[in-house]
Amino acid sequence: MGIFKRIKTITMAEINGLLDGIEDPIAMLNEYSREMEQEIVKGQNALARQIFVEKKQAALISETKSIVDKRTRQAKLALEQGDEAMAKLAVQEKLSKENQLQVYVDQLASIKGQTQILVEKLDQLKETYNQMQQKKILLASRANVAQSMKQIQKVTVSFNTDDIARGVARAEEKILMMEAEVQAGNQFATPLAQFDAAYDNYVSDEELNKELEKLKGEKEKVAAL
Repeated sequence: MGIFKRIKTITMAEINGLLDGIEDPIAMLNEYSREMEQEIVKGQNALARQIFVEKKQAALISETKSIVDKRTRQAKLALEQGDEAMAKLAVQEKLSKENQLQVYVDQLASIKGQTQILVEKLDQLKETYNQMQQKKILLASRANVAQSMKQIQKVTVSFNTDDIARGVARAEEKILMMEAEVQAGNQFATPLAQFDAAYDNYVSDEELNKELEKLKGEKEKVAAL
């Protein structure tokens, strides 16, 4: 064997050894597991933020309802005291807050929908992770058997075992690729819902007078009793 051919053989052996180490199937599966665990943590953090937004929106709705009730009481009290100007101001803000309240309610419904999507995606990711852990156990057993066979093939010089070993390695690569595709398909980044609602807070004189007449009527009914 010539010197250059020997150098080439040694170099190729070293390269193949490095590639075998890089493509160790168990090491790759462990890396996939770590990546999926990181994705689960990200999903849990996103869900926590979404739940916070949902609770904050619910609190805003409750606060707005309280303001509406308060302005209604103030308008009635102003009418009882004969202060129609103050009653108008109270009714105007009451109607404006009622318009805002409907916006907040619609937004909360959308937020809850996004929360449900996050919950479902996170559950899917966890299920895929659990399935992958089971596959990893089975593949680890298969890898041990395959490694033992490769050792046997190295000492069985009378048989053409190299092609068989390469075929097994390619099959393992295909399995790993399938698992990687499953993992990639379950990564998500569901953006929070964006709301663009413009409501005119102006209350017309007709609406204002109508509400005042309604409150006057309630007052007269109470007085008649």
